[in-house]
Amino acid sequence: VQLVESGGGLVQAGGSLRLSCAASGSTFSINAMGWYRQAPGKQRELVAGITSSGGITNYADSVKGRFTISRDNAKNTMYLQMNSLKPEDTAVYYCNAEGGLRRYWGQGTQVTVSS
Repeated sequence: VQLVESGGGLVQAGGSLRLSCAASGSTFSINAMGWYRQAPGKQRELVAGITSSGGITNYADSVKGRFTISRDNAKNTMYLQMNSLKPEDTAVYYCNAEGGLRRYWGQGTQVTVSS
């Protein structure tokens, strides 16, 4: 499974971005997916997760009410809609997919929020 993120960039505080994660390869093996982020000098943290059907989602407390995770299984793509962005949201955002006993990661996309 290969994962490719896109949609990152520079945005002012209060603005919005939409991240995408396109999966290819053995996509039939993918179950749950999620978005993680890592800021400089900090550990990678879970931002949001979504089940295989998309019926259940979970969010870090810091992004609840501002971020929305979704997936389109027909397009093998997962999304993260980020609204009301804050400078503390600045990080590299990574796409993650669980398939069987394996976990897959994308290369990451930079999100920078200026104050």
